[in-house]
Amino acid sequence: MDIRQIEYFSEVAKHLSFTKAASTLHVSQPSISKAIQNLEAELGVPLFYRSSKKLELTDAGQAVLINAQHVLEAFKNLRSELTDLMELKKGQIRIGIPPIVGSAFFSKLVSQYKDKYPYIEIILTEVGTKKIRQGVAAGELDIGIICNLCVDNNSLEAIGILKDPLMLIVHQDHPLATHSFVNLSQLEKESFIIYRNDFTLYDRIIEECSKNGFFPSIACETSQKDLIIEMVAAKLGIALLPKKICEKIQDDTIKAIPFNEDSIFLELGMTWKKNKYLSYAVREFIALAHEFIPQ
Repeated sequence: MDIRQIEYFSEVAKHLSFTKAASTLHVSQPSISKAIQNLEAELGVPLFYRSSKKLELTDAGQAVLINAQHVLEAFKNLRSELTDLMELKKGQIRIGIPPIVGSAFFSKLVSQYKDKYPYIEIILTEVGTKKIRQGVAAGELDIGIICNLCVDNNSLEAIGILKDPLMLIVHQDHPLATHSFVNLSQLEKESFIIYRNDFTLYDRIIEECSKNGFFPSIACETSQKDLIIEMVAAKLGIALLPKKICEKIQDDTIKAIPFNEDSIFLELGMTWKKNKYLSYAVREFIALAHEFIPQ
C-alpha cells in the first residue's frame, strides 16, 4: 500500500466515478482502476460494488475511506511541515552560551538571524564553555558558543569568530589605576576575582599567570560577571575581563587598563557535533556566524 493508492481510492470514493476521479487527478482511468484493484487485493476485501449503473462503497470501503482521510490529512500536514522546515519557517536551535559572552556580538548575531527566520525558536542555555562542549558532544545542544577553540574532543567541529583582549579592572583608588598599561607580572600580590573553574577563561588566566612565575591568589570564584564587577567596585580584589565587557561598565569608580602582553585574550568561537545531521535552521545559523568572522 502506498500513498498514491490511498489518494486514488479517496478520489474515486468522493465522486463514485473512476472517470471523474481520473479527470480530477489528471491520470488515466486504467491507472486508477489498476491502483484500486491492487489495494483491494492487498487488503483482501472489495472496496466498491460495481454495477453497470453506478459505483458504491462497500462496508469495508466505508471503513477504509474514514482512515484514508486521516492518512491523507496527516501526509498533507507532514508535507507542509517539511516544506516549512526546508524554507526555515519553523524549527528550533538549542544554543549553549557562556555568561561571559557580551551582548555586542551575540545579540547582533541572533537579531540578524531572527530577522531572516522569525519563526525559528532559539533556546539558550547559559553555562561555562566546558559544560557547553559536553552538552554539544552529548547531543543536548545543537551549537555552543565557546571561549576557547582548543578542542580535545574529536567528535566536535569548531570555528573561531573573534578575539577579544582581556583588560585589568581595578577600583579607581588602586595604585595601578593611574597606569596606561600593565604587565601580568605586576599582579602577583593581588587578590583575583575570577570566573569559576568550569569556565575556560579561568584556565587561560591561570595559564598566563603561571607563565609569569606565579599562581594567582583567588579571593572569589563566580559565574556572574556583574558580581565580579561589584566586588572590584567594593575594593575586594582585581579582575580580568574581555575588552567588550569592560567598555560597557557603567561604574565610574572602576578603571579598565589594557595589558602590554598580546597573548591575553578571550577567543570566541562556535562548536557543533561532527558527523551529525544538522537541521537547516542550525546550518543557516552557522553560515551567518561565518559572516561575523573578521576578514
